[in-house]
Order: sequence, then C-alpha cells, then structure tokens
Amino acid sequence: MTGSSCQRDGPVVTKRWQPPRGARGKAKCEKLARVSRVLVVEDEAHIRELIQLHLGLEGLDVEAVADGQQALVRAGSDPFDLIILDLMLPGVDGISICRAVRREGPNQDVPILMLTARREESDKVLGLESGADDYLAKPFGIRELVARARALLRRPRRSQLQAAAVPAGERPVEIHGLHIDPARRRVRVKGIDVDLTAQEFRLLHVLATHPGIVFSREALLTRVWPDHTFVTERSVDSLVKRLRRRIEKDPANPEIILTVWGSGYKAADV
Repeated sequence: MTGSSCQRDGPVVTKRWQPPRGARGKAKCEKLARVSRVLVVEDEAHIRELIQLHLGLEGLDVEAVADGQQALVRAGSDPFDLIILDLMLPGVDGISICRAVRREGPNQDVPILMLTARREESDKVLGLESGADDYLAKPFGIRELVARARALLRRPRRSQLQAAAVPAGERPVEIHGLHIDPARRRVRVKGIDVDLTAQEFRLLHVLATHPGIVFSREALLTRVWPDHTFVTERSVDSLVKRLRRRIEKDPANPEIILTVWGSGYKAADV
C-alpha cells in the first residue's frame, strides 16, 4: 500500500514483539496461553507497529514483515497460529500470498485475517474466496482487530477437526522408526513397507500404542486372539519371535519389542 506513511528507505528488517515482563504482562499472557505465533504482513510502518504492540500485550509472539516476498518466505518455512495479511503490498499482493499459503506449506489451514483500505463488496468476496477467514477494512479500531484475532485463534483448525474425527484406535502411530497405520493396516520400518499377518499387526499395535507398559501373555492372548481358538500362551512367544524377525534390526537383540522376564512383553519406552 502506498502513501506518505510508508517507510521505503533501505531494507525492511523483520521485527518481533515479545510480551512485557512483570505481573501485568503475565496476566495478559494467560489470556491466550494456548496460542503462540502470529505473522503480520503490513507495509505501512505505523499500522504494523501498532498491531505488533497490541498483540504483544495479549501474550503473543508477533513476527512482522513489510512486503509480499518476505511473507511468502516466512509463511512457507515456519508454522504460525494466525496470519494478519494486508491486501495491497509491494512485491506480491495479499491475494496471491493467501492462495500460495493455502496451496502448500506448513500453514495451509492457518487462520488468515485480511486487511484492506478497499471497502467494495467485490474486494471482500475476492479475499474470502482466495482463502481468507475474515476481513477487516481500514481504518479499523485496534480493539476490534484484537477481538477478531482472538476469535480466529479460538477456532478449531481443519487439521485438528480431521484428527478428532479419527477414532483413537485408528490413528497412525510413530515409534522407534516404525510407522503404524491401523486404518490402512500398513507398517513401515525406516520408510520401508513391511508385510505382517493379522496377528502380527495386532500384537505390534497393542504394544506400540502402550510403550513401556508390560503385557502378560494372557493379556496379549485376549487382545490378539479375541476368541482364544486353539492357542496357548506359547503361541504368544512364537508370534513375538516372528514379529521381531520382521521389524528388528537384530532379532536376537531386540530394541523395540522387549521381553520382561517372568511377566511378559512390552514396547520400549519412547
């Protein structure tokens, strides 16, 4: 955005606002304890600094940049909890940045609050259709901006909703170089697919989802062979040996599926 208030001389240095120390700062920080980082993209220095100041007082770690190219670099490299984005920027405009963020990178579902001096409905629609979550026209009151930022930060993100929709027993598990995907019944060891039988998979999943917890042979029988058809506790020992041959670097000296003498088996602590 052009104008007499812009500062164009020399390179613009990225600034961070850290929340104030002391009792007042601590009380402010507690308001938004669950959120952390905000990226502010605004080319007008006095607006950028005002936003930094007041979001900093809310306990947020605020990083600010003044042009579109810097914004693309920062949004493409580090995750943020909120992006406040001016529509008209030098270098790359806000619409292009918004679309790029939504297309790829670590902030695909980050809330985006778009700022603009334009008041036409078509501009608002364009911003929202490009992926913005909210829209605030200039000049705006700083209290309204803070309120909208807080509302966006409270809103569940798409990735969180998708994770919550997956039953706990079907969520992927990462442990000791293993990737276990119950929904696809898939196991990878250091990136390489490993074929397991149904019993081997159930045994691995039970142990891997409870690292450090010792399961007796009887307990594993109940979970791996629910109907107990033609199996004994020695069947567990045989199954453990077969599983170790498939996932351990040295089955004779296992590092993942461990024997607890006199008790049973466990997955190594993470």
